[in-house]
Amino acid sequence: MTAHDLRDAMQRHLTHALGKDLDHATLHDIRMALTLAVRDQVIAPWFDSTRRTYAAQSKRVYYLSLEFLIGRLLEDAINNLGLAEAARAAVADIGHDLAEVIADEPDAALGNGGLGRLAACFLDSMSTIGCPGMGYGIRYEHGLFRQHFHDGQQIEEAEDWLRQPHGWEFERPEVALRIGFGGHVEMQGETAIWHPDTAVIAKAHDTPIIGWQGRWANTLRLWGAEPVRIFDLMAFNRGDFAGAAAPEAFARTISRVLYPDDTTEDGKELRLKQEYFFTAASLRDILRRFLSEHDDLTLLPAKVAIQLNDTHPAIAGPELVRLLHDEHGLPFDTAMELARGTLAFTNHTLLPEALERWPQALMERVLPRHVQIIERIERDFLAAHPDSAVRILSGGDVCMGELSFIMAHKVNGVSALHTDLVKSTVFAELHRTFPDRIVNQTNGVTPRRWVLGANPRLAALITDTIGTGWIDDLEALHGLEAHLDDAAFMERYSRAKADNKAELAGWLADAAGVRVDPAAMFDVQIKRIHEYKRQHLNILETIALWLEMRDAPQAGWIPRVKIFGGKAAPGYVRAKEIIRLINDAARVINADPVTGDLLKVVYPANYNVTMAERLIPAADLSEQISTAGKEASGTGNMKFALNGALTIGTLDGANVEIRERVGAENFFLFGMTADEVVARRRDPEHQARAIAASPRLKRALDEIGAGTFSDGDRERYAALLADLGGHDYFTVCADFDSYRDCQRAVDHAFADPRHWARMAALNTARSGWFSSDRTIRGYMADVWGLAPVV
Repeated sequence: MTAHDLRDAMQRHLTHALGKDLDHATLHDIRMALTLAVRDQVIAPWFDSTRRTYAAQSKRVYYLSLEFLIGRLLEDAINNLGLAEAARAAVADIGHDLAEVIADEPDAALGNGGLGRLAACFLDSMSTIGCPGMGYGIRYEHGLFRQHFHDGQQIEEAEDWLRQPHGWEFERPEVALRIGFGGHVEMQGETAIWHPDTAVIAKAHDTPIIGWQGRWANTLRLWGAEPVRIFDLMAFNRGDFAGAAAPEAFARTISRVLYPDDTTEDGKELRLKQEYFFTAASLRDILRRFLSEHDDLTLLPAKVAIQLNDTHPAIAGPELVRLLHDEHGLPFDTAMELARGTLAFTNHTLLPEALERWPQALMERVLPRHVQIIERIERDFLAAHPDSAVRILSGGDVCMGELSFIMAHKVNGVSALHTDLVKSTVFAELHRTFPDRIVNQTNGVTPRRWVLGANPRLAALITDTIGTGWIDDLEALHGLEAHLDDAAFMERYSRAKADNKAELAGWLADAAGVRVDPAAMFDVQIKRIHEYKRQHLNILETIALWLEMRDAPQAGWIPRVKIFGGKAAPGYVRAKEIIRLINDAARVINADPVTGDLLKVVYPANYNVTMAERLIPAADLSEQISTAGKEASGTGNMKFALNGALTIGTLDGANVEIRERVGAENFFLFGMTADEVVARRRDPEHQARAIAASPRLKRALDEIGAGTFSDGDRERYAALLADLGGHDYFTVCADFDSYRDCQRAVDHAFADPRHWARMAALNTARSGWFSSDRTIRGYMADVWGLAPVV
């Protein structure tokens, strides 16, 4: 498609779809016109992929995820269709800049962190490889939340990304499925009939996901909740205006917000209803599609692979059994066998509290038939394994992790270390019972988004050096190693990083009001705020460093810019305290005339995919400092390494594999191993001993306790300090000195720009294995059992 063709298509859409002429078009109008023109080019390969899948009667993959953190789609589609130059010229021809047009697109508020971004990378890779598949999730009106800070504290406001039309989706009013809740179960002989007492309609909205070079496209289908009865006119005419709108309010609540606060009983019930809503709608849609091609339900595992992304869709096991047994009349044992042969489960956590448990009484009230089926699943499991101590129903709860494992034919971890720990900790007994069920599929990231789109300067250098093959064969990056002794190559590599940093410095000044020196080390930690990710370890070391700098400002310090990003769950009090501490410390440190530009702390609000695309290409140092044995994998660590940031990290998650591949000499390792953490916790005084042995740590804690960062308020961080000094489950204090010493080794390395640049370039050259294309091929071979159609 030429620039002229694209411009004509934009003008046609501007007139006929948007009702505007060029003279009166806003930036939003131009962006929507370009979106629709580019979307037109997606339709043909999208339809063709669907036809080819039907023609081949291929097995399909269905990826069920409560999150899909897809970010902006326009630039991705332009790049994958090879339209970058045409789009730039077409937009310029009508008086606009392509970068400004792309920036006008809001991030789709469909996710929170790594879980959702992984799902988005997987959709891109499935389309690039030619794996027939479909993503299923919820079309959240308001996403997680929009974050801003007041007095350093996180404030949550509703996202409004759907206030304007979403140019990528196609509404499917013909795909409207009734989803019930509550009610009672009637037994007619051996047949159970569930009679829900409330229901909503799940309506489908489809977004095409185009792969590299437009060879294949899959679909992301998101469900929006609508009322069965749209409006009660009789109630309205009686003056009961709120009651008249109640059915719509109830339905829309289900698809309004991602992860509603579940610290209340109402919040728990809403979370459970959300998970059942999207899972049940997806399974019915899958069975409808299957039955349009096949009339033998026993073929289901041969034609359908359903991947459960964590425990959120765990109700899929009982629901699929219910559909096959109650509604399609298959014997219960047959329904169980088919469900297990179809379902696979990805575990993403080693935190017991993150393996969902629902109060059994709540589930009996919301999903009474499913509790009966779960009881039968457990009985059958214990009959087959009478010595097992595993229970799905335990202590008045329904344990969704155990349910997911028992109902899946494959269970995978997401890094080598994580998979080993899944086998030896959270699912140890189930692993002994089913020794072949757990497999590893180390996570990956898409290079189309995270290098080609996010870092065009580096992408251009790579392409000029080794050609374009790396874009869909990332391990071709190994070819860069032959050029690391080429001064011209290294100059361009360093220049790309410097230009990215200068660009980010300008954005930080505008967005966060903090001016930073682009020549300083950009030290970045961006991820969901959680104690195990240890943002408080980072800010404690930052405070200790600031105190040392104040003591000796002329001691030859390496200037640093500490950049944080991430959101805390609304009900997670400790994480929100950590956010406030970071912001309080930033306010004091940034205003200190003694340290000046030696140290700055910046926390731009409302971290999302677009912000990550700004920060990652400009980072010098990647903070991957979780407590060993707690991070399942991480994907941010891969994105940073790929873009030439060196990692400071523990032996946790995929850090282990990154270090193995980039070389231990190009990775800054600190802290205890997972086994050492477990051993250290056995000492009830471990935190007190660590503080007593570390004058720098004690001083930092004392300054926080004295109110140095809280305007003299000694109580503001009393609870946080009490936890660190009295419990410290995540071993912040025990790892502090090792972390601090490692940071000084980072300073030493950064002081030699040529040596640092070579280490960074080796990270880029050796990170090709961490492509989500490789991960998807692994799932296809080891879990789903299918080959690409193209």
